[in-house]
Amino acid sequence: MNIRQKIYNIIELNDKNELTLSRIYDSIMLMAIILSIVPLMFRQQSELFLYFDIIPCSLFIIDYILRWITADYHISKKHGKLAFVIYPFTFMAIIDLLSILPSFNILKNLFKTVRIIRFIKIIRLVKIIRYFEPLQTIINVIKKQKVILMTVFGLALFYVFITALIMFNAEQQIDPTDGEYIFNNFFDAFYWASCTLTTVGYGDICPISAIGKAISIISSIVGIAIIALPSGIITAGYMEEIKSNKTVQNY
Repeated sequence: MNIRQKIYNIIELNDKNELTLSRIYDSIMLMAIILSIVPLMFRQQSELFLYFDIIPCSLFIIDYILRWITADYHISKKHGKLAFVIYPFTFMAIIDLLSILPSFNILKNLFKTVRIIRFIKIIRLVKIIRYFEPLQTIINVIKKQKVILMTVFGLALFYVFITALIMFNAEQQIDPTDGEYIFNNFFDAFYWASCTLTTVGYGDICPISAIGKAISIISSIVGIAIIALPSGIITAGYMEEIKSNKTVQNY
């Protein structure tokens, strides 16, 4: 086994023999991501936060380089050396690059006026997908069940639209506080239907007529059933994925 293959096995958890090193590597990268996000939780910045940026960024650069030099293992073997050209344009490689760039002074000066640099740093959270195994499992489940989940999503969207349309035309009451309709436009009705379907219920927009309340009751009951569908699908898929992973590890 050459050194690049060994590096790939560690950073991708591709070999049981490298399990310990791979776990350590993932833990270090997870801590680096969390550390880099800490300054974004404060308005006022201190000198300590400079190290919270430099240290994680250094690790991100090392990780980016290691993944690039092992690109032929990440990408299909049929691409050969072309894999090293393709890799920087893959989704996660772009995320890695965007995680690094905000730490360079030249870009800080560029982004200072538009205050976009803090937003770009939030993208670093996407990197957690790669290093947090339970989250990877959930992503795999979503990929495998994407057809069913998209069907459920389409059903939910259709239900929200229908419910919003019914409520918009049924609730004709005027809000006494401002003299406007409770649902002044269709977007208000769509917003209400979305909150009702997800059982969030902010309470900022709600029907006050008897027919509006009746529609709201039906919408809430049906909404619970629709929301439960993807939860059940993902839970079942997650358990199946865990069993599958255990079976593979035993061999």
